[in-house]
Amino acid sequence: MHIFYVWNFLAFLSLLPSNVFGAVLAIDYGSDWIKASLMKPGVPFDVLLNKDSKRKIQATVGWKNTDRLFGGDAFNLASRFPSDSFSSTKLLQAAPFDSPIVSYYTTISSASVKETSRKTVALEQSDGTKWAVEELIAMQFSYIKGLAESVAGEKVYDVIVTVPPYFSQFERDAVADAIEISGLRTLALINDGTAVAINYAMTRTFPTPEYHVVYDAGASSIRATVVQFSTDHKTTAPGVQISVKGVGYDRKVGGTELDRRLREILVQSFTAKHQKNIRNDKRGMAKLWKEAGRVKAILSANTEATSTVESVAFDIDFRTKVSRAQFEAACDDLKGRFAQPIVQALENAGLTLDNITSVIFTGGATRTPMIQAAVKAVVGEDKIALNVNADEAAVLGAALHGASLSRQFKTKNIQISDITVHDVQASYPASSASGSTQPRVITTLLFPSGSKAGTKKTLTFKRKEDFTINFDYKNEPAPGFPTQILETDITGVAEALANLTERGAVDPVVKATVKLSESGFVSVTEAVAFGEIKDDSLTGKIKGLFGGGGSSETDSQETDAAGNDPPRGQDTSSSSESSTTASSSASAASASPSTAADKKELSTISLGINVKFPSIPPMTVEEKQKSRSRLRAIDLDEVAKNRKEEARNALEGYLYRLRDLLDEENRDTPFKQCSQPSERTALSKKLDETFTWLHDKGDIAETSQLLDKRTSLEALERPIIHRYQEIEQFPQALNNSQMWNWSTRLFLTEARQNLTAEEEADLPSKWTREELTSLEKTLKEHETWLNTWVEKQKKVKPNEDPVIETTEMKARAKVLEQHLQKLVKRKIPKPKKTSTTATPPSTTSSESAESTGSEANDSTAPESEERTLQQDPPTDQTPIQGRDGHDEL
Repeated sequence: MHIFYVWNFLAFLSLLPSNVFGAVLAIDYGSDWIKASLMKPGVPFDVLLNKDSKRKIQATVGWKNTDRLFGGDAFNLASRFPSDSFSSTKLLQAAPFDSPIVSYYTTISSASVKETSRKTVALEQSDGTKWAVEELIAMQFSYIKGLAESVAGEKVYDVIVTVPPYFSQFERDAVADAIEISGLRTLALINDGTAVAINYAMTRTFPTPEYHVVYDAGASSIRATVVQFSTDHKTTAPGVQISVKGVGYDRKVGGTELDRRLREILVQSFTAKHQKNIRNDKRGMAKLWKEAGRVKAILSANTEATSTVESVAFDIDFRTKVSRAQFEAACDDLKGRFAQPIVQALENAGLTLDNITSVIFTGGATRTPMIQAAVKAVVGEDKIALNVNADEAAVLGAALHGASLSRQFKTKNIQISDITVHDVQASYPASSASGSTQPRVITTLLFPSGSKAGTKKTLTFKRKEDFTINFDYKNEPAPGFPTQILETDITGVAEALANLTERGAVDPVVKATVKLSESGFVSVTEAVAFGEIKDDSLTGKIKGLFGGGGSSETDSQETDAAGNDPPRGQDTSSSSESSTTASSSASAASASPSTAADKKELSTISLGINVKFPSIPPMTVEEKQKSRSRLRAIDLDEVAKNRKEEARNALEGYLYRLRDLLDEENRDTPFKQCSQPSERTALSKKLDETFTWLHDKGDIAETSQLLDKRTSLEALERPIIHRYQEIEQFPQALNNSQMWNWSTRLFLTEARQNLTAEEEADLPSKWTREELTSLEKTLKEHETWLNTWVEKQKKVKPNEDPVIETTEMKARAKVLEQHLQKLVKRKIPKPKKTSTTATPPSTTSSESAESTGSEANDSTAPESEERTLQQDPPTDQTPIQGRDGHDEL
């Protein structure tokens, strides 16, 4: 029965339109650029374009006075409003305020850095408004969400976002918080190297296993991912298996550092030429930062570039030349680090270059010649592969993975096995022999570097009271970042163990399940008190004698695979207490276990799990709601501004159009022909008043006032427009009315002839004489009304209101049409049956033939009438005089 309902439900889902399931948005959020892709049935699979039709969007948000800008507009704003344009915010995600990365950020950005209540970073506008980094990133996600919804034609909620593989849980929490603030739902977080590998495997097969290195040189860092590609034959539909074997990275080297050093060359050149210190000029430094990015791009293709910045600072127009050799000399100390992530990744994977098929280049910084040369020197030029789009491979791979996680898409079967790059350990107090002894702390390496994502481990404890498990990184995940991840309190232990002992459990223990999710989050998903219920039956005693065994006296851990859980296995708020479980289970203690399921239920009691964040906490629910409200208020304010701007532009355009219509030089226009002098005078007066008002008060006017001004002008213009429209539509409406008059009269002539013939042949008829008489009455009424009012309308001038409206003409013609169609569509009634004896065999063939012929004639009669109504009207009709005095058909 359950299977029947499941099949019915699946059948129902197959009938639903595709938009019921929504769409999946993929975002590759970089330090400099954002790329996005939308997966939706019926929408081509490609990169999203912004409003300027660009395939990538600068990761910048800024303000021009009260107007918020995104992308290139916000980035260009930095040269004028350096304190109100915020770029490279990815570097600050979950960063402690006193960490080295924050100090580094102040060297590349003119933004003012402030400390939050969570000891993380906020950026301050020139007017004193502070924004947490999560809020600024959420604004950019919300902007991308709007672009996706304009393409999808519906709301978009689910999103998958790429992150560097080295991101700690703190940074991943910050990404997830930004996603929630933006109004999206986190479908998954995916390591960007893995996303590129998915893109690489989209159009390829791997008969034999291959190892490739995905070398990603981005703005914020350089990372290398060793990936094994193979064919998975275990599934019903063979697919590609992608297994990450090793990761290497350098968080201090990337395109941003190259830009910083190139800007330093420009600063030194300016100081040497003009003997002025530009470092304290925020606008000047912002202009040189933008110029450094432009010069770097030129030097990637040329050996020399000319830098020109008008009024860079102190009203000085700056001009200098920078050579590639000069640039590379400034980065000489970095050259040995460009390829080091590849060496590190191979070492972690236990492989050598001989095992590698190719090194796949991705990321914008791979276009820099010195980086290319450094990598080629280590791996050889023959292994370099340029067969993926360096800018878009990650977002397209992430989109495909997001689609595979959603049930409305059918994608290529690609299985992913990713790893973590940080050692995660658990520490907890050992069970003390006596109450006075200070318990020692046991530390165990829970998820070593290289552990597969999506696995879980079960820790078993011999405890009598509540205790705490601490989860930490063995080493700093980044310079200045804390190592403490979570503090998890396991509560309700004593009561649960007492209940298990009362039920007959032997040596009950505490078991905690720890999950490393696919998105890289560590959490305690379950904690229970467990004790094997002693079986006093003869069978149970025999089992205890031969197969039973007591539990270990020491704590232990077990490992098993995990499924595809949501990104964060643990809510950021304190997890719910399970205190009610122990008390509710006590009533069941007296019940004897009749089945294995009952016995298992009696032997397990859920415990409470309370999570604390001792170092960098994620945002609380209240903080995220407050942030979302702030962003929502800005969005609503911008919508109101846009409506006002649209209303003003529409009013201004309407005023100029009216002015052209009223221009005295345009004398023979339809507007002049259909309007009276008094109407044009009133319009001109109102037009001048509105122009004056718009010039004086247009900037401070409300949207409703702008709309009211246009409405008052339209009220004066509407009679003129109506006359013109009536003149345009009158000939067609008149022809339509006369066509139905002619068709009705033709029908009546033929219908009466058929009726007379059917009466003479004593055959049933489709109509009665009364019905035809009624139709003729309707026809005469319509003809009389039409002739009378058309003659009156001929006397009306173009600038006078019509005496007959085309809407009324159409409505009266519709009445005649419906009356006619009612009779035309009627079916022939069947002949009345008469009780007669069987036809004698002597019936002549001529009588049968005569009868058959009569039936054939009857059956074809209505068909011929239908065709008659579709013929063209006679061509010898007199011409119809239009309202403007010209003859019209």
